[in-house]
Amino acid sequence: MQNYDVIIVGAGHNGLVCAAYLAKAGLKVKVVERRSAIGGAAVTQEFHPGFRNSVAAYTVSLLQPKVIADLALHEHGLRIVERRAQNFLPTLDGDYLLVGESRTAREIAKFSQSDAARFDAFNREIDAVADVLRHVVLQPPPNIADGFGLRAWTEVLKALRVGNSLRKLSMPERRALLDLFTLSAGDYLDRWFEGPLLKALFGFDAVVGNYASPYTPGTAYVMLHHAFGEVNGKKRIWGHALGGMGAITQAMAKAARQYGAGIEIAAGVSEIVVEADRAIGVILEDGRMLRGKAIAAGINPKLLYTKLITPDALPAGFLARIKHWRCASGTFRINVALSTLPQFSASPATGVEDHHTSGIIMAPSLDYMDRAYHEARTLGASREPIIEMLIPSTLDDGLAPRGAHVASLFCQHVAPELPNGRSWDDERETVADLMIGTVDRYAPGFAASVVGRQVLSPLDLERDFGLIGGDIFHGAMTLDQLFSARPMLGHADYRGPIAGLYHCGAGAHPGGGVTGAPGHNAAKVIAGDLRRSARGMARWP
Repeated sequence: MQNYDVIIVGAGHNGLVCAAYLAKAGLKVKVVERRSAIGGAAVTQEFHPGFRNSVAAYTVSLLQPKVIADLALHEHGLRIVERRAQNFLPTLDGDYLLVGESRTAREIAKFSQSDAARFDAFNREIDAVADVLRHVVLQPPPNIADGFGLRAWTEVLKALRVGNSLRKLSMPERRALLDLFTLSAGDYLDRWFEGPLLKALFGFDAVVGNYASPYTPGTAYVMLHHAFGEVNGKKRIWGHALGGMGAITQAMAKAARQYGAGIEIAAGVSEIVVEADRAIGVILEDGRMLRGKAIAAGINPKLLYTKLITPDALPAGFLARIKHWRCASGTFRINVALSTLPQFSASPATGVEDHHTSGIIMAPSLDYMDRAYHEARTLGASREPIIEMLIPSTLDDGLAPRGAHVASLFCQHVAPELPNGRSWDDERETVADLMIGTVDRYAPGFAASVVGRQVLSPLDLERDFGLIGGDIFHGAMTLDQLFSARPMLGHADYRGPIAGLYHCGAGAHPGGGVTGAPGHNAAKVIAGDLRRSARGMARWP
């Protein structure tokens, strides 16, 4: 039997971040991963001979600069390049919106002088709220504790500190904060703008990975969540990790190993062992048992508590509630190998232009997105889907053979579970054809240029990566599953209901995206608990 200070279940990016920080603190750490590759959903693979791409997660902005600096990820090979333009929204009638540094206001003015005049004020409001919340994401939220003991008062003081940080906001900005946490993105954007393409630009951030209409209450927060990011010191922009998203997790793994952490792949956990109301180890699928003073899970909380822990080891009320943890993102992922660069009718080009390096959003209005959601709920897949396409080979020529390209298609909306008992295994390729055909309407000849493809339905994302219902956030980012309620009131401090068990994945605060924040925050809590435990044992006679 092998003994460790901390065993981490799952070698996704948050698990690796947690492992690196704990090993850096001098603890003996072991990471066990079910899949045959590290990285979880942030992984790069060859999916067609000569063509490599980010398989699931596909773009970078939310990765915490503190994590990059603390773990020296650049020294371990990570390099992130900026898109030459941020987003391109073409229409079928020949118009387009192309946004990015120094060009956005001019582009908006093509459609509405009023929107162009209001755009700076909109950004100031978003930035004011996002700047305050950026500090909140790197610390545990106030935890609702039972009773009136020391722990409860500690959480009260934490809540006061968070409240004090909000004092930096003016009263109009505090009202905006309330709106962004409670309103739909559609209602919020309709207050600001009149142009459908401009509203679609921000509305996409509200529904990406989120099985909802942009007019669903709470989607304004998901939009705000995507404004927390930065690339190379520039806020609210997106970039590409050279080598794909797997380059991020490879750098994290190198850092963790340099500090002394062990990482084992093809080592799935079949059970977390609980003795005397404490998590004391894990049993692997091959029968081995590993023992640890602390067990940290980077997987979806619903998967953790309904599959890896015996029900009688959990408080009945906790188990009943976690079974209702909502997981659904309406996501359908396709990676395509292309013989040639797509050419859009709205902006013909002879070579690689700035718009080819951007996030290409094919969803021209909030109403279009709303219809896509309701069609998916009724039919299983929207007949006019929302698609964001990235062509990372325009920034990273190592992903495809010379003259060829790879593209990521992040497609919505599809039902996590198809109606009437239909199976995604039967309908996967039909829906993939629909998605590729949709892109072909905007870029004629696209379908004919596809020489290979990798298709991942919500069921595939669940089976391959443990993303229940295809949920890329490990749980819906709604008000009842955020901040002190993530994953549940009373357990927002990264500690589970069983002593010695911790949450270090996106199912904990601050939630989804390739951020590293949950892993960073959980590591601080775990290291502190183990230090206090060691001091207590040293005093024990």
